[in-house]
Amino acid sequence: MISVLDYGAGNVGSVIRMIERAGGAALRIATPEEVLNAKKLVIPGVGAFDHGMSQIVSRQLQPALNEVALNLRIPVLGICLGMQLMCKSSDEGVLQGLGWVNAEVKRFLPRETSGCRVPHMGWNTLEIVRQNLLLSNDGEEKRFYFVHSYFVRCNDFSNIIALTKYGEDFVSAFQRGNIYGLQFHPEKSHRFGLELITHFVELDVA
Repeated sequence: MISVLDYGAGNVGSVIRMIERAGGAALRIATPEEVLNAKKLVIPGVGAFDHGMSQIVSRQLQPALNEVALNLRIPVLGICLGMQLMCKSSDEGVLQGLGWVNAEVKRFLPRETSGCRVPHMGWNTLEIVRQNLLLSNDGEEKRFYFVHSYFVRCNDFSNIIALTKYGEDFVSAFQRGNIYGLQFHPEKSHRFGLELITHFVELDVA
């Protein structure tokens, strides 16, 4: 069973449907008690960083999230804003993130400087830079759907598993042990997204 966190800032239904398409069972959860009972957890997300963190704090979810991610070490997958909330801070707001990964969230350079429109919206490819259990490095070009104005910058390069170019290279996927983050939306990425979610469904649970 994969628990999908509903904290008022994510497209939970789409993620659940993709998990089910991948052959997994999914459960929408919203309370600290349900987080503590999770065996695998997905933190989806759309919207602003401070809104996402304030929702987590106001619902008293942060201690439970820290427990399952850092102590129980269950597989946790953050998608888009969910990935960014795993970082220490964001240029988008003033609140501190969960801080599970040594990284900050930065805003893309304006179009006048980079030549690229902000937000970054649409399909783009990944360069897989480290072997991992979610993204198959089989030589086939992987295309995923993105929509974001901010991106993750990892301070520990060993956490980076994939990069994407949009004016500059940015971290499109990271991993720190049991913690995974994706800047793109696998639930909107057709067969490549389905393949990735299938790999998450099949991850061993300690």
